[in-house]
Order: sequence, then structure tokens, then C-alpha cells
Amino acid sequence: MKVLGIETSCDETGVAVYDTGRAGAGALRAHALYSQIALHAEYGGVVPELASRDHVRKLLPLIRQTLAEAGLAVDELDGVAYTAGPGLVGALLVGAGVARSLAWALDLPAVAVHHMEGHLLAPLMEDDPPEPPFVALLVSGGHTQLVAVEAIGQYRLLGETLDDAAGEAFDKTAKLMGLPYPGGPQLAKLAEQGRPGAYRFSRPMTDRPGLDFSFSGLKTQVLLAWRDSDQGADTRADIARGFEDAVVETLAIKCERALDAAGCDVLVVAGGVGANRRLRARLQQMAEKRGGRVCFPRPELCTDNGAMIAFAGALRLQAGQHETAEVKVAPRWDMAALPPVAAARES
Repeated sequence: MKVLGIETSCDETGVAVYDTGRAGAGALRAHALYSQIALHAEYGGVVPELASRDHVRKLLPLIRQTLAEAGLAVDELDGVAYTAGPGLVGALLVGAGVARSLAWALDLPAVAVHHMEGHLLAPLMEDDPPEPPFVALLVSGGHTQLVAVEAIGQYRLLGETLDDAAGEAFDKTAKLMGLPYPGGPQLAKLAEQGRPGAYRFSRPMTDRPGLDFSFSGLKTQVLLAWRDSDQGADTRADIARGFEDAVVETLAIKCERALDAAGCDVLVVAGGVGANRRLRARLQQMAEKRGGRVCFPRPELCTDNGAMIAFAGALRLQAGQHETAEVKVAPRWDMAALPPVAAARES
């Protein structure tokens, strides 16, 4: 089954073709991504209306490009998958409208994909993928969640952020220190030059039981440290390192607790912050210490992309799940409400 995947939940236009007839990482026939960073940079954040309009401009050319790279004609597709939520409603509607139109015109099944399920399943596209049950850390600009995965489509929330997501905290901390948009990757790069231990910030909510996160207080600590410093280049790097160390250590502590709570030793990490090199190294260290395993998608599939949507959609289409002809999106969508793939197969 050759499935076209379309991702337009926020400010990146992603398109991919996933072929279930191929094995391992080779099943991803082609994928392309257009980022709107330059468009939104002057505003210091995503402007929803501009994001929607840019998806309108870029989506069809990107579909043509991806199909050409995959060596496929549009009538060789077997299904269409698209992000239906969560996300910006206007941006979601662009992708959903194009996907449903293609499916109707080609008489193909189409399936709505949950954006975070796409992230969660992205590591399963790699060679030697993990098998459920496992624990997933979904860590991005909009979400920080720990999820127990009993089977594909069967998810139980273990803990989540009570305020800022980890990626959001990275971006906001970078902004208060004057780093350019998007600040998170800039801060992580700057942290590589910082001295470990020069600034030590708290590891939020690790001094009490539970698996929830909170990063707003950490952000305030950085603000106070920055305000009271000389604000020189070396100090900026040291503060960035202290902040990153605090986030990484907090995530690692909570992940280990989640593995213990779930009685599992396999951790899957996905989302934009999952590309952070220090986080990857720390979680790898933790997994090796306990004789377990940690799995990541390749770095280019950590951020929003069409490949994860094509893959997640292919799994559900193979199980017999598809949508009616309506164009529907869900800007807010609880992943626990998704049907298990086995149940979709039986329906």
C-alpha cells in the first residue's frame, strides 16, 4: 500500500509517500518539508493566518515534488493520510481539504491522523523498530507527555506538563536572552559552549512523586539569573548550559520513573526536542544503566513532517479504518480517544 501523507498542523508543510510493500527505513519512498521560519521570524512567533495562507501556496507543489521523487504517478497511490489535529484550525483545514479532495477525485480511502500519534510512531519507521508495550516521551514545542503504549492505538497518559512544554520553555528562554527566532535550537547550540555547573537551576517537580512536568518556574529562574548577570557572551552560554542541563535531567528522571511505573524497559522518544543531542545522550545512558533500550527517530523526523503522518495513516488504512467524505479537523484532540488498530480492523 502506497500512502501519501500530508502534515499542515502549524508552520511546516510536510508531504511524504510511505510504501508498506517495502521493509524497514526503505519503506519511506520520499518526503519533503517546507518550513515557514523566515515568514514568521519578524513576528517572533507563528501567525496563524499567515501559516494557513502559506500552506495553500506550498502544498500542491510539494505533493508534485514528492511524488516525482518517489517515482510515482498520482493514480498509483492507494490511500491518503492527513493531520486532522491537534493544531491550528486554519492550517489543519488546508491539509484536510487537499487530502479529502485528492481522495475523492482518485476514489481512494483517506484517514485522519492524530499529530501526536504520528510523532509517537515515527521511531517505528526505523530499522529494528521497538514492539509495544513501551513508554513514549513526546517532547516538542507544544507537548511534553509520557505515554504508556500497550499497542498501536492503545495509549494511556502517565504524565504531562502543567504549563509550558519543554520546547516552549526552550523558545521562551532563548527569547528573553535575546536569541533569534526560533530560539530553541539556537539555545541548544549556545549551550554547547557553556561551562557545566556554572549555573545550576532546579529540576522542577522531581522532589515529589508523580510524572507531571512544570517548566514555567525554571524559565523564571533563568530570567532572574540573566537579569542579575553581566549579560556577556560567556555568561549567556553558561546560563544556556545550566538551563539545558536542568531540562534534560528533569526529563530523564521522569522517564525512568515512568518506565518503573509501567514495568517496562523500552523508551521511545519523539518530537522536536527529541533531536537534542544532550537529551539523547542522557537517555541512552539511563537505558544502558538499567539494561533497557531507548529508540529515537532520525533527527529530520523529530520535527513536524509528512513521513510520520504517512506511516501512521498506513497502519490505520491497513487495519480498514478510513474517513467519510466530510472535511473535519480537531484543533483539540485527546489521543486516548483514538481507537486501537485491532479494533479498527474489526469494524
